[in-house]
Amino acid sequence: MRRPAGTGTLLAGGRVARLVTALPQRPARPVIALAGRAVLVWLAVVVVASADRPLDRAGVIAATLAAGIWLVTLHAAAAGAPYALGPWVPATIGAATGLICIAALNPYVTGLGLSIPALLGAALGVLASSGIWESVVRRPAAKRRVLVIGSSAVADVAAAASRQPGTPFEVLGGLGSGEPAALRDLDELAAVVRQQRPDLIVLTDEQICDHALDRLLDLTDCRFRVAGLSCFFEDAFGCVPLAHLKPVWFMSLLHLRQRADRRPSKRGFDIVVAGLGLLLTAPLIALLALLVKTTPGPAIYRQVRVGEGGRRFTICKLRTMRLTAEQPGEPVYAQPSDPRCTTVGSILRLTHLDELPQFWNVLKGDMSMVGPRPERPEFVAQLETTVPFWNRRLLMRPGMTGWAQVRFGYAADAVSSAEKLSYDFWYMRHGSLIVDLAVCVRTVLLVIGVLDPRRLLRRQTREA
Repeated sequence: MRRPAGTGTLLAGGRVARLVTALPQRPARPVIALAGRAVLVWLAVVVVASADRPLDRAGVIAATLAAGIWLVTLHAAAAGAPYALGPWVPATIGAATGLICIAALNPYVTGLGLSIPALLGAALGVLASSGIWESVVRRPAAKRRVLVIGSSAVADVAAAASRQPGTPFEVLGGLGSGEPAALRDLDELAAVVRQQRPDLIVLTDEQICDHALDRLLDLTDCRFRVAGLSCFFEDAFGCVPLAHLKPVWFMSLLHLRQRADRRPSKRGFDIVVAGLGLLLTAPLIALLALLVKTTPGPAIYRQVRVGEGGRRFTICKLRTMRLTAEQPGEPVYAQPSDPRCTTVGSILRLTHLDELPQFWNVLKGDMSMVGPRPERPEFVAQLETTVPFWNRRLLMRPGMTGWAQVRFGYAADAVSSAEKLSYDFWYMRHGSLIVDLAVCVRTVLLVIGVLDPRRLLRRQTREA
């Protein structure tokens, strides 16, 4: 009988496979993590409250009650948010929710009675302390051990982890990758789990899932969590494992509990943000258009793209390339440091400022602020034949920016388009106004970061 061959080594379809890499985790000492958060939140509330007015005993008790409410809302927000969103999004949701609750109780709780500036200051203090603390405890001081059971998806898990350095998981290996080897390996599952002590077991193969669950439910002396491959990828990495995706996954986009109010609220968000964006950036767009006109050609470049449901529309951009960039009927993917770009165009593409006129496309309803980026019809025809399920992204209105944009960047070929698609699918399932707001903020931060001279110098050094 085969046995595990040491720490970090497990059976994979009759072969011994050794895989150690990094992925996300909950802190190794959750009690310390919770206690640290509680102390910091309490201090944030008490310090702001004492600055508003001197605190007596009733005031300290009231501030402690307020801190307790914030801790509850922070915990609820963190429990409901995928790990891939990072610590600041759930911290913002929890702090805002707690602020609403405490503001409602503020006039009626003896010893509380905080002024509006103090309430806002306490909320900001709670947000900052919670976000910073969660960022610290998420660091991979102690990795969470992951065992993959089923098909040979362990390599995909390891690859996804390697693309996101700092995510604290240790992939122990895979167990069972085909019949009849899979069932023989499952006979040793109990011994493997007891020896390796995984924190998380990922089930990837529907054919042996039932057999594995039967054995796992018998292991009452071991503590671990179980997740499907898609759920694990979506929560940990913010993407969908495209190579293992089945058509039934798309039923999640049409389920009975789908939010019926998402489209109206999303459209309202688009109109408000795009309207403000166009109003605030109009002088900048005019200035950039004058710079673009220093080279032959129009300032605004119009191009046909494919939108929701396959409907074609004309997208507006500031021109970044020369008029001879493409031959008629011969579309070419844009590349980093594309030689076809003008000098001004290179800067516009690097900073993404060439996309500013698309605020008008959002107001017209051709696009949303957040969604999958629209592709050209010529590339759509290619991608539909080379990338599985690619045309499913047309179920959603395209976006000016998107989850895939801030997590992956631009695609330059069919391979990178497939990887980017995995992030688009995540957004199609998990998108919300909170996610939209987070993506918009992250986009602004990325643009600001691009303008950092040190980053520009590093980019030029790599390209040289």
